[in-house]
Amino acid sequence: MSMLEVENLTVRAGGVTIVEDVCLSLEPGDWLTLVGPNGAGKSTIINAISQCVPYTGRIKFEGRDIRRFKPAQLARRLGVLAQGNAVGYAFTAEEIVRLGRYAYNASLFSSGSDEDDEFVERALELTGMAAQRGQSALTLSGGELQRTFLAQVFAQNPNVLLLDEPTNHLDLMYQKQIFEMIEGWLREPQRAVLSVIHDLSLARAYGTKAILLDRGRIKSAGDMRYVFAPDNLNGVYAMNVYEWMRAVSNQWRE
Repeated sequence: MSMLEVENLTVRAGGVTIVEDVCLSLEPGDWLTLVGPNGAGKSTIINAISQCVPYTGRIKFEGRDIRRFKPAQLARRLGVLAQGNAVGYAFTAEEIVRLGRYAYNASLFSSGSDEDDEFVERALELTGMAAQRGQSALTLSGGELQRTFLAQVFAQNPNVLLLDEPTNHLDLMYQKQIFEMIEGWLREPQRAVLSVIHDLSLARAYGTKAILLDRGRIKSAGDMRYVFAPDNLNGVYAMNVYEWMRAVSNQWRE
């Protein structure tokens, strides 16, 4: 049985079809990347699975319709990391991470348990944010803030991560750090990742499978080499993708 199954997912808004008849599945150990040009429907798929937008079709977690889960039950299974997380409050990094344990407590303001403390501590260590645990979120850099919210998701201890451009607008060092952290998290059993990745090089470097979207529909899906075949990419991006990638890469040859 798949961990996550999406069947005939369709999302419409204002009479416009944004995503049409999308099907996908996640098995343990998968890192499935959603790629495609702007407006292809990538983020909308993440938003539909996380129950943030209305949709038709079926989304199932371990065979059960996702709509039948209570919010706290779903939060124990799915963790979501958005493109950017702006904050307007002076919570510390540790307080933000601790919010990831709300699904395991009787109320948002519960004092928590020893197990909560262990998950929070582990998440801070894993993301390299332990030293900044007492620092106000208002003083963190963009990379530190994104690592804080990644730690929050890790503390949540879900089975599936839904990532929408997790390193968008971050510099190269933070991109590398965050993707390596996610790759390490994925090595644990019964875990999988579904992510939107705009950068095709990163998608190919870290993904195990891919779905190429074109105007809300699946152009190709499956093995990375098949999905990233020149005919598939060139048709969707309306350019010679391989020629462009090689030209950019050649700038770094000595």
